[in-house]
Amino acid sequence: MSSAVILANVMPMAGATDRIVMQAVIQPGEVLVAAIVFGTMGTILYPLARAMARRLEGGAPSAAPSLQGVEDRLDRIERAVESIAVEVERVSEGQRFVTKLLAEKTPSPLPPARP
Repeated sequence: MSSAVILANVMPMAGATDRIVMQAVIQPGEVLVAAIVFGTMGTILYPLARAMARRLEGGAPSAAPSLQGVEDRLDRIERAVESIAVEVERVSEGQRFVTKLLAEKTPSPLPPARP
């Protein structure tokens, strides 16, 4: 693997009279690590900053929705379940009656076997 070296001229602090040329050696792996670190920080911090900004701009949270509509729906569901239970009981009574009639019925004789 060939390592590319980036050379940069680094200027001394302002006010220095002597010009010193320094070489900064940056390896490709270091650039990758820096990109990963800053990318991860941006991915995590950006949504947090947006959420905080929304909270600051939004003020008080909105009021809870009215529960009257939910109560009405639950009441209708309760009545429907009760009516279904009554119908299921009625059908099961009919099934028991038919089963009782079939059990009490005398079996018919079988026809004679053919030779």
